[in-house]
Amino acid sequence: MTIDPAPHSRCTLDVAIATHTPEGIQRVASMDLPVIDGVSYIVSWQDHRDAPIPQQLTERDDVTILRFDGKGLSRNRNNALSHCNSDVILISDDDTRLYTDGIYRLIDTFTADPDLDLATLRADYAGTHKYYPSGNCRLRLPLPKNYFVSSIEIAFRRNSTGNPEFHPDFGIGSDHMHGGEDELLLLSAIRRGLNCQYIPLTICSHPQESTGTKPILSGKNIRAMGCIIALTYPVSCILRLPLKAWRIHRRGQSSLPKALLYLASGALRAPFLFPDKKYLW
Repeated sequence: MTIDPAPHSRCTLDVAIATHTPEGIQRVASMDLPVIDGVSYIVSWQDHRDAPIPQQLTERDDVTILRFDGKGLSRNRNNALSHCNSDVILISDDDTRLYTDGIYRLIDTFTADPDLDLATLRADYAGTHKYYPSGNCRLRLPLPKNYFVSSIEIAFRRNSTGNPEFHPDFGIGSDHMHGGEDELLLLSAIRRGLNCQYIPLTICSHPQESTGTKPILSGKNIRAMGCIIALTYPVSCILRLPLKAWRIHRRGQSSLPKALLYLASGALRAPFLFPDKKYLW
C-alpha cells in the first residue's frame, strides 16, 4: 500500500465495490486496497448474514461498509453509488486487485480534462485475451469493432453524468438477464451526449474472464445480449441477432438454436425498457 505524499488540488475519487456473503467481505479485506489521499472505498455488502466486518476494514477511515438487503448485482452496485460523494467514481469488484499507479493516473486524467464525463479503461484478466482499441478514442455508436466494456473498467464524473445507475433488470441476480448492465450504462451515457472516452489505462487485475469470453454462456447471459443489441440497434437488430447467434455458436459458447431463441427473447424485452428514462436516455 502507498501513501500519497502530495495530493495538491486533484479530483477526489470513490471506488464503489459490490460484494456479497460473509466470504465476499473477506475477499474485500484481502484486496489490499491502496491508501491514497483523496480516495475512499464504498463497499455495498449484500447477503451479509449479520457476519462481523473484518478488522482490516474496520480499522480504516477510508473504507465504508454498507450492509444491503436488496436483490441483484445491479441494485447492489447502485447502493454503493448512492453513497459516493467524490468527484469521480470508479466501479470495482471484491475479487479485483487495484493498481496504485492506475488510480493515480485515473485521477490525473480526470483532473487534466474537466470535460471528460466517463472513461472506460483496461483490466488484466487471468487466462483470457480481451480486445481493446489501440489508443485513446471518443466512444460513439457504433463502438469499435469487437469492443465491449465491463463494469470494473468504468469510471465517471459524478456531477456531470447525472449520477447514472445500473439497470436492475440486468446483471447477476436479476430474474431474466445476467450481464449487459455495464454495456447499457455506457450506451445510455453516449445516447445522452456525454463525453465518453476509452483510455488505455490498466486499472486492475481480475482473476476471471468477463461474461462475453466465458466458454459456455447461460440462457440468461444470451438473453441480455439480445436485449442490448435491440436497444443499441433498434432498426438493424433483426439482421444482427442471427449473426450474433452464429458467432456464439462458432465459439462453442452455445448451440445455434439456443442462441437464436434466447437472443430473440431478449430483443423482445427491449421495447418495454425504452420508456424507463431513469436508466436509459
